Amino acid sequence: MGAVLWFNCIMRWIYISPHLDDAILSAGGLIFDQVHQGQPVEIWTVMCGFPEEGKLSPFAQFLHAQWGFSSTAETVRLRRLEDRRAADRVGAQVFHLDIPDCIYRRSPEGEPLYPIGVFVDPHPADSDLPRQITDRLQAGLTPEDVVVCPLAIGGHVDHILTRKGVEGLKRRIWYYADVPYVLNEPGALSLLEGSYRSQRFSISPEGMIAWLEAVEAYRSQLSTLFQDVDSMRRSIREYGEQGVRLWMQQAGRFSS
Repeated sequence: MGAVLWFNCIMRWIYISPHLDDAILSAGGLIFDQVHQGQPVEIWTVMCGFPEEGKLSPFAQFLHAQWGFSSTAETVRLRRLEDRRAADRVGAQVFHLDIPDCIYRRSPEGEPLYPIGVFVDPHPADSDLPRQITDRLQAGLTPEDVVVCPLAIGGHVDHILTRKGVEGLKRRIWYYADVPYVLNEPGALSLLEGSYRSQRFSISPEGMIAWLEAVEAYRSQLSTLFQDVDSMRRSIREYGEQGVRLWMQQAGRFSS
């Protein structure tokens, strides 16, 4: 089935974003083109809740300093504002769930679950988090919705947990490659051959411009993700010039 046929069917596309930037980083141009061809598009961000106030781990303090924020409440509030500005640029609606980012999550004893990094396996204390994500998403979905979630390329723990939560919905799911991580691990896509089918969507010139401007709206995150604004623009253009691919698991290979 071609992309034009999909876009002419009125159904809601729901992009599941682990954090306040992932969906637009990975598919902002496609989202813009879908919206401007008449598709309702929403971005649901999972890990953007306000955490309980308390002493931050040194790792979280380092990130706050890099982002230019002084408190957890300010970080979440201003990053949500960046997300709304970015989504406005591509024409999508946004919804923010209440689960805190992994850098804020703690054990029942109050110890940080991820004190030194985020590219790790999920902590045992997060074992029930995928189910919680599934329940929150299920409450807002209809059978007609098209759900798109990250492949979790790069191994960020929140991307892994988000994917598990989405797959708990037990429905057909499209996947997007996680930018910027896929830019550093292009070989990861070759591992999908045979188990997934993909569809490539060309990005209009207007969609590319909107994509770049939307990513630039995440000002606090740019220095963490890219060398500078110019390198971000080059990377996104190079990634999107051949179109954006979405993947679906082949029949009989859906995650349980």
